[in-house]
Amino acid sequence: MEKVADVYARSLFGVAHDQHKVDVVRTELGQIADALDANHDLRAFFFSPYFSPAEKNEQLDNVFTGLDPLLRNFIELLVEKHRMPALGRIRALLDGFADQEDGKLPVLITSATPLDAATTSALGDRVGQQTGRNVQLTTAVDPEIIGGIVLQVGNQILDASIRTRLERLRRSVTAGV
Repeated sequence: MEKVADVYARSLFGVAHDQHKVDVVRTELGQIADALDANHDLRAFFFSPYFSPAEKNEQLDNVFTGLDPLLRNFIELLVEKHRMPALGRIRALLDGFADQEDGKLPVLITSATPLDAATTSALGDRVGQQTGRNVQLTTAVDPEIIGGIVLQVGNQILDASIRTRLERLRRSVTAGV
């Protein structure tokens, strides 16, 4: 399913980019994905193989009014090809492509306790300076890391947590080093 979602997301992004509609498509696709996540009956209807593509497309305008024609055609294609279950992953990939196009770099800072705004900002600024990209910063708290931070920059992870250090120490002690 991952490969299928990637093909559809790249295609949608390419066409939306060519038509200068990336922001519109991204927003509307997000609204559709959120609506499907929030409503079990709606999701069951659009994901179910028991309803025909014609029935689903007939209801499309009733449920999602005012869609951009590009996105409407894309959703119709997903319905026709029985690919609606890939919609959430397509959305995530499209968001990633759009962020990459805008030069945004997702950065997640995980700490054992909440970090103050100055520390968070300083870390984000430092990553931005080193990468030369606009940092899209998010933070998370995970008490299980005990102390330190885990920094995820794009798809790279820098784990400077005490939990990881203790795990390394445990492994070296059990190995007899």
